[in-house]
Amino acid sequence: MLRRSGSRGSSAERLAREFGVSVRTVKRDLAALENSGAPIWSRPGPGGGYGLAAGASLPPVSLSPAQAVALLAAVSAAPDAPYGDLAAAGIRKILDVLDPRTRARADELAGRVWVDALPSSSRVIRSALEEAMAEQRVIRIRYTSGDGVTTTRDVEPVLFASRNGQWYLVGWCRLRDAIRWFAVSRIERAGVTRTACGGHTVHEVGEPPVNARPVHGRDE
Repeated sequence: MLRRSGSRGSSAERLAREFGVSVRTVKRDLAALENSGAPIWSRPGPGGGYGLAAGASLPPVSLSPAQAVALLAAVSAAPDAPYGDLAAAGIRKILDVLDPRTRARADELAGRVWVDALPSSSRVIRSALEEAMAEQRVIRIRYTSGDGVTTTRDVEPVLFASRNGQWYLVGWCRLRDAIRWFAVSRIERAGVTRTACGGHTVHEVGEPPVNARPVHGRDE
C-alpha cells in the first residue's frame, strides 16, 4: 500500500481500515519496519502520514499459500479470459521464487481446489484479439451472429467484457459505424491489420452493468 500511495503517502487511519486492525497496531508495525531498515518516512500532523522514500525499493512481493492458490484458481476457472496464458505464465514465475516451505504449502492447498472449466475458444483467435487490443490496431473478424448471419467486419477494439460467463469483444464496428458487442465464441476467424484505431474510448460503450468494474483493482 505504501508503494501504491506514492509521494502522497497514506495515513495510519487509512492503513488500519484497509487491514482491519487498530491504528496502534499499524503504527507499531510501521515503527518495526523502519527500525529494520525499511525506507519509510513519516510526516506528523494534519495531512500527514507514512510513505516510502523517493527512489526506494522493497524486496520482491511474496505471497501466502492461500494467495498463491487464489491466483491459480482464478486463472484455471477462466481459461477464456483475455491474456489468460500470460497470467498463467506470470503465476508460475511467482511460484518459482516462493520459499520452499510456502511453495510446498501452496501445492498441498492447490490439491484441494478443483476446477471443471468449459473448453476454451481458439487460442489463435484469442491471441489475435489480445494483440489488437494491446496495440490498438483494427482487427478483421469473421463473425456469425445469434441468428446465423455470417459477416466479415473490421473492428476497432475498445474493451473486453465478461457478462454472464461469456466473454465479448466490444469495439467500433466499421461495417455498422457503431459500437457493437461480439461474443468471442462466435468469432470464427480473426486477423490483426496494420491500421491504427481511431481513438474510440471506453466511455462510448455507455454505462457498464451495475456490478461491472475494471480489473485494475483500484478503488474508484
